[in-house]
Amino acid sequence: MLLSLTVKDFVIVDSIALDFSAGFTVLTGETGAGKSILLDALGLLLGDRAEGAQVREGAERAEITAEFSTADRPEVQAWLDDNSLTGDDGVVLLRRLLDRSGRSRSFINGQAATLAQLKQLGEFLVDIHGQHAHQSLMKADSQRELLDAYAGSSALARDVHKAWQEWQAARQARSLAEKRSRESEVERERLTWQINELSELDLQPDEWNALNQSHSRLANAAELVQSAQLAVDTLSEQDNSCLTQLAQVQSRLSKLANLDPRLADTLSLLDSVDAELREVVYSLRDYASDIDQDPSQLLEVERRIDLLMTTARKYRVQPADLAEKLADWQGQLAALEASVDIEALSVAEAASLARYRTLAEALSGKRRQAASELSDRIAGEMQRLAMGGSRFAIELAALAEPGAHGLESIEYLVAANAGTSLRPLAKVVSGGELSRISLAMQVVISQVASVPTLIFDEVDVGIGGRVAEVIGHMLRGLGERYQVLCITHLPQVASCGRHHWQVSKSERQGRVSSQIAPLDQEQRILEIARMLGGAELTQTTREHAAEMLASNAAAL
Repeated sequence: MLLSLTVKDFVIVDSIALDFSAGFTVLTGETGAGKSILLDALGLLLGDRAEGAQVREGAERAEITAEFSTADRPEVQAWLDDNSLTGDDGVVLLRRLLDRSGRSRSFINGQAATLAQLKQLGEFLVDIHGQHAHQSLMKADSQRELLDAYAGSSALARDVHKAWQEWQAARQARSLAEKRSRESEVERERLTWQINELSELDLQPDEWNALNQSHSRLANAAELVQSAQLAVDTLSEQDNSCLTQLAQVQSRLSKLANLDPRLADTLSLLDSVDAELREVVYSLRDYASDIDQDPSQLLEVERRIDLLMTTARKYRVQPADLAEKLADWQGQLAALEASVDIEALSVAEAASLARYRTLAEALSGKRRQAASELSDRIAGEMQRLAMGGSRFAIELAALAEPGAHGLESIEYLVAANAGTSLRPLAKVVSGGELSRISLAMQVVISQVASVPTLIFDEVDVGIGGRVAEVIGHMLRGLGERYQVLCITHLPQVASCGRHHWQVSKSERQGRVSSQIAPLDQEQRILEIARMLGGAELTQTTREHAAEMLASNAAAL
């Protein structure tokens, strides 16, 4: 139950602090006085989006706080525990701060909270029926959600929707796997052909570099042999070769070393040079004799190089990368051959469908039972709202294929007058009739509501006379079981309230400000008289207002 609401610097409110009671409370006031500001403020505490323009002109920040009693509401305490937002036992405190830039901060029991958390908690605390609720009744989604709410199967409906999504995902996975399997067969054939072609090349490690080196050697074999032989002649074979001259130098210095021992080290170095030059000569002779000058071998190497280059161009890679390309294709083929098990996916799809059907059939059962009961109760309320002879029914039609929200479509049918056939709601009723049917639905649904506080925002628009009095008694009856707040412009409804608040506005120093104040018995008479007769109050309207209050007080 809503215990208190404090609003500061919000729209045209400077500061308001309200304490609420159980039972039926009405809020009245002149048009534009700010009756809906109270609901807007409460809506922010329940997770509505905020706008910077909602901050009162001249203020930097708006602040809204509300306290709710949660006694005997274990589900609220469980939610608070699950979200680590526990506060004092038996109460929950909501707070919202809004600055002019549009940024806001939210708190639950003094701890920072998200808008999503405010919305979730708000579903346990308050149910708001807006003055335009009847417009949504034209939509199939709204009709389905209302039936599920009455049946107490909203959570089951969400489970059905989730199971349907899981079934669709499994169905899509199986279908995609089958499609990929068909596509992969073509891909496997292509990869197999390409792998076979490269495998036939019998590529060797680093073959491309080896071929280029071999080709270079074979193509220049004559020059290599000639150059090696010339080097051997220069070093060793000619009359004045390097080794001959070196031997002469060694012989001369050897004689002189007897005269000066310091030449011994030099002679030792020359001996080393002589030995190394002879090794060079031996190496060059072997090299020259080892060079193959066979033209047929050169031709074979050139053919191999041409084959690798042609294949590389075909697959748009470098010849040196052919081996890597082969390994890549082999990996792709292995992955395709280890593709997803379609049979396992089919089993998973069947299991998902079975789970969906189990939940959907349970939901259908609840809907069928609730549809019959809800139809009768709404029809009964419609009779009370001056729609004599009217009928109401909820039609459940089996779908050709299981849907996201169950196995059936849901449509509200109405016969507005006696003797007429039932037809879809949107095609039959007038605006006034639709408003009354909407109110009948809201009253019936509210009778099974689990939230302790029900708020009705001018749901009686377009209604008057005896019907308005019936509405007042309806809401007063709800007030016996719930805390009911109603913003109304009808004196017949206002006179049924156990508590009465008046919303007014005043201007001070060029600034308009809204106030809300509880009314005593005499003030209620004046307010209801104003609602009956307008700006000028006559004795007759006052007496009429007093009579209305006395009559309803006697009925309490």
